[in-house]
Amino acid sequence: MIQAISKLMTFDEFLEWKPEKGRYELLNGVIVERPNPTGKHSAIAGFQAIELGLEIRRLQLPYFIPKACTLKFNDNSGYDADVIVLDKQAVEANESRWERESVITQGNSIQLVIEVVRTNWRDDYAQKMIDCEALSISEYWIVDYLGLGGSRYIGYPKQPTLSVYHLVDGEYQIKLFRGEERIESAVFPELNLTAKQIFNGG
Repeated sequence: MIQAISKLMTFDEFLEWKPEKGRYELLNGVIVERPNPTGKHSAIAGFQAIELGLEIRRLQLPYFIPKACTLKFNDNSGYDADVIVLDKQAVEANESRWERESVITQGNSIQLVIEVVRTNWRDDYAQKMIDCEALSISEYWIVDYLGLGGSRYIGYPKQPTLSVYHLVDGEYQIKLFRGEERIESAVFPELNLTAKQIFNGG
């Protein structure tokens, strides 16, 4: 993780500043530059987008997966998720910034956020999880294909783990999946994928 600049920024200042090239996030007013994803990271994110897209089409769900999208969590935090599933009707009704800026501000517009873990695992398990919960996003996945997360999050001994956070009464309930265990998702209840398939990117 490389801090890009030290000046605290608002979300709107961040969007105005954000260059087209590079990967940047705004966390509590601080701009952070992320390294480009590895090939494996990209393959896992792409595989999930394809599989969820096929499920959306098969069940004719009113969802879509954008190629690029910035989530605004509050006035000083925002970032792009690895994969995000949006509710088309909610976006059209409630997201005034979507058409102009590809910005989502309302939790009810979002069905699912997925983060594929890199070396910045603390952000995924702590800050981003807290942000998604505070915005009342119904489901948040952490795909930790290398088992990098702290043992308090993924257990010991550490191993590749997919964590599904599902919102119940305003708080996330967590379930962990490993190996050949089939992922259980309230957003995609018929999804037939194992943790291992996702970790392998297909």
